[in-house]
Amino acid sequence: MNTSRVTLLRNLPRWRMAPWKHNEVLIPATWFQRYQAIHSTSRLRADQNEYTHIIVGAGSAGCVLANRLSAEPTNNVLLLEAGPKDYSWKIHMPAALMYPLTSDTYNWFYTTEPVPHMNNREMYWPRGRVWGGSSSINAMCYVRGHALDQDRWEKEGAEGWSYANCLPYFRRAQTHELGPNEYRGGDGPLHVSRGKSDNPLYQAFIDAGVQAGYPATDDMNGYQQEGFGYMDLSVHKGFRWSAASAYLRPAMKRKNLTVTSKLLTTRVLFEGTKAVGVEYLQKGQKTTARASREVILCGGAINSPQLLMLSGIGDADELSKHSIPVVAHLPGVGQNLQDHLDLYLQYQCTQPITLYTAQWKFPHNMIRIGLRWFLFQSGLGASPHLEAGGFIRSQPGVEHPDIQFHFLPSVVIDHGRIMGYCHAYQVHVGSMRATSKGYVKLRSNNPEEHPIIQPNYLETEIDRWEMRQCVRLAREIMSQKAFDPFRGPEIQPGAAAESDKDLDEFVRKTGDSAYHPSCTCKMGSTSDPMTVVDSQTRVLGVENLRVVDASIMPSIASGNLNAPTIMIAEKAADIILGKEPLPKSDAPVYRPATLETQR
Repeated sequence: MNTSRVTLLRNLPRWRMAPWKHNEVLIPATWFQRYQAIHSTSRLRADQNEYTHIIVGAGSAGCVLANRLSAEPTNNVLLLEAGPKDYSWKIHMPAALMYPLTSDTYNWFYTTEPVPHMNNREMYWPRGRVWGGSSSINAMCYVRGHALDQDRWEKEGAEGWSYANCLPYFRRAQTHELGPNEYRGGDGPLHVSRGKSDNPLYQAFIDAGVQAGYPATDDMNGYQQEGFGYMDLSVHKGFRWSAASAYLRPAMKRKNLTVTSKLLTTRVLFEGTKAVGVEYLQKGQKTTARASREVILCGGAINSPQLLMLSGIGDADELSKHSIPVVAHLPGVGQNLQDHLDLYLQYQCTQPITLYTAQWKFPHNMIRIGLRWFLFQSGLGASPHLEAGGFIRSQPGVEHPDIQFHFLPSVVIDHGRIMGYCHAYQVHVGSMRATSKGYVKLRSNNPEEHPIIQPNYLETEIDRWEMRQCVRLAREIMSQKAFDPFRGPEIQPGAAAESDKDLDEFVRKTGDSAYHPSCTCKMGSTSDPMTVVDSQTRVLGVENLRVVDASIMPSIASGNLNAPTIMIAEKAADIILGKEPLPKSDAPVYRPATLETQR
């Protein structure tokens, strides 16, 4: 055997057998050592039931807080998670994202009530139920939203949450592979990278956006969100870089942090109006844990309001229907639900360069892709394949982009549960700031029963107009000459769908959640009757209870929500620890030359 071959073999990762779902699977030895260390330190100690802080939910925000709060050695932190640990390769391989996204093993597998303006469809709403939460099942798009989103939050009553206040926390969270600047971070736990694929369809999409009259941007999370460019991804060295990988795993070695799995928190315990702990189910038995300082809910836009209501915090009339004693009358709990509605236009591709042959119909290709990723964490398995995107304004006078695009060199049907039948590509498009609002309500006082979720998509005419505009502007972009070498017939909605009536039916029939529920425990002024938490993330009307997750956004951010959720938790950690906030940023923000023209 020659020297180069010996060197290659020595550099291959060593493999160990590790337990996974009552079977054994091969994982790299480095993974085994990491998970073995976690397993030995993550059991809930039977002789301890009092902590300084109890965090409910090991999702994006919960992982951040577990890390930051346990960094203070005088704290003793308990992190409770209803789902399992994140051991599966299906979570860590970026290209395998459709497996956890469509499986009830790692997510809550919610469905909405029939949505009136969506043909009364009961719509699928996956939310993470695993270490890392939705950051372990999402599409790994790192998008902060627009600077004016945070400025709007402050105007809506979230004092101290302007863009100048928030940008330092975006930076603190991040290590960007392109290096730090006044927008990007250089030494944070969350690794962010650009896609490594060389598929020419990505550049064709960016070029088409420019040909249609929109600007290009080299960093949609930096100075200029508006325009078309390559997206940032929460991927590091070929692995999904979830909040569990970024924040939780490095903190597991601390003796003052206890992390659990498969424990369902059923209610917050109160003495009067003071939160003193939680009750949870462990193997069917109710158990309690006490917090000497604070209980912090990090369950997200569905679970946090549900748990508040189960604990007696919400609209008093609603609580009485379920025989729940009222601790605090807060009618805003579960209200103000906001999400992004997502459509995708699909086109046949005239060249065999899409991901069509990377699906299960071609098992030899899947095996080859999987082996390359397992051995080297490279190739098609190392990308979520949403590597290009864009933001535009729907009409003159709109102050900042209200339409977002994600481009995929493949087709996805029914959340990935149905495969495509030919070489094709698609563009996802949706409006960013819908005026329709929904709600989350209790179905019963049983914590194991999913709540009522009603998003009320397209309730207003302006929202219906915006979604038609999404289709028309996307078509204009996809018709540019950059796609001439690749463009085949339009699969969806199809060339015949032109009228408002046709497009409305297309939206009602095919629109789906972009997986961005938020705003159900809104942060705001104490004078606003719909406010749930104040600007310090404290729940109104009670003591020692906070909510820190996407539910406290006063209004939805203009983009994907994982990055702003992590930022919220970073900022909240300083508030909880009593630290001075990071110095405000004076980084400039792009404004279009004139708002009187769209382009």
